[in-house]
Amino acid sequence: MTIKLQRANTNHSKIIAALLFELLEEIMETTGKKSLHFDEKETVLLIQDFLEKNQLVIFLAEDTLQGKMVGFISLCECHALYTSGIFGLIPELFVQPPFRSSKIGKSLLNVAKQYGASKSWKSLEVTTPPLPSFDRTLQFYEDHGFSIAGGRKMKLLL
Repeated sequence: MTIKLQRANTNHSKIIAALLFELLEEIMETTGKKSLHFDEKETVLLIQDFLEKNQLVIFLAEDTLQGKMVGFISLCECHALYTSGIFGLIPELFVQPPFRSSKIGKSLLNVAKQYGASKSWKSLEVTTPPLPSFDRTLQFYEDHGFSIAGGRKMKLLL
């Protein structure tokens, strides 16, 4: 297997949406909660808009032998006083199950770290899906230098 990482552009929007759908389905299946909404057309348009406006940066992992995208990481820039300035957020990181444990996730994190350093971000933050169902995900991030910063992710629909 040969993996090539590349920065996504709007031409990749449908591929990214398909990978995102797989991620959301896995989270809902694992947690037993149908709490995440996905509309393919709406998501493709949103991805295109975010990429065009540079509001989201996405890197794709392609298995060049099969000629297909097998994973992605998305990044956005955030501002907060508690971080002493600008930091990066990883809203999504996904590698298709057959390709896990082959260092693709590590490669995607490394490209995210390089990108963040080039933008002078102070740190990268990520929220894992609900624990304990995703203990392995938490361990993955810890193995790659992330530490628990506290709290739980919460949301309020507006």
